[in-house]
Amino acid sequence: MTMASGPERNVLSIQSTVVFGYVGNKSAAFPLQVLGFDVSTINSVQFSNHTGYKCFKGQVLNSDDLACLYDGLKENGISSFSHILTGYIGSQSFLEKVAEIAVDLKKKIPSLVYVCDPVMGDNGEMYVPAELLPVYIDKILPIADIVTPNQFEVEKLTGIKITSEEDAIEAMKILHSKGPKTVVISSSVFSSDGSITSLASTVANGKNEVYKVQFQKLNAVFVGTGDLFAACLLAWLEKDKDLKLALEKTISTLQSVIKRTFEKAKALAGDGNRPTPAHMELHLVQSKTDIETPPNIYNAVAL
Repeated sequence: MTMASGPERNVLSIQSTVVFGYVGNKSAAFPLQVLGFDVSTINSVQFSNHTGYKCFKGQVLNSDDLACLYDGLKENGISSFSHILTGYIGSQSFLEKVAEIAVDLKKKIPSLVYVCDPVMGDNGEMYVPAELLPVYIDKILPIADIVTPNQFEVEKLTGIKITSEEDAIEAMKILHSKGPKTVVISSSVFSSDGSITSLASTVANGKNEVYKVQFQKLNAVFVGTGDLFAACLLAWLEKDKDLKLALEKTISTLQSVIKRTFEKAKALAGDGNRPTPAHMELHLVQSKTDIETPPNIYNAVAL
């Protein structure tokens, strides 16, 4: 595992944001700040709300806008970061500029850790343009230290169809070979029993450690959980410097947040009514205690 050892805990987070609700930077910044990290945010898009509502409106940042913001940071001498965290990015040129920025920062700060959540799709569906995939493979993976894809994204990045734990482990080895020292599959489904498996692998000093955590899927759709997952994992890897412990704490936090969210959503919707997207927004602020001190719920198993 690669850990930051240069600047103080200061994260440059480049991903989406919303005015209402919790996705992208709105989902990532709060837990990082609660856990003691300064967070500087660049919003790849700014929408009124996430795209699961009946409509959404807002603005999209382009690669020139991103370059302008980064130049401002550099010219003022305020670009000393311990981590870069990236999430949803919607255009090829923007992602290529992110790669340039990451390379530039790593030249300046060799200890900088790049955590990439390669947000491309889920459940067999791409929701970013297809031309982003080769950029992730050719330009992002070689410079990323930690990646947190879901099952669908791992399949896209490796070309392997994942139907078993063994397939997932083989896919993580392929991702290691492309650059990242730590690979965490945030969610994967291998059976029809309603369970989700999260797998984590790291290579250090020629040795490979692999862990898994299993948990039951709730019968609901949550938005922003992948962003929360990547942020919590970044924080706990930096604080504890232990992949097994970081995975356990991250999963425990996620499950606590979504269970609280689901219970509140059902109560707000009323008996027999389906919760609205607004009801299902993550209850992050109400989960502050669980973010700071994750309950000891899950035990990661070494493979």
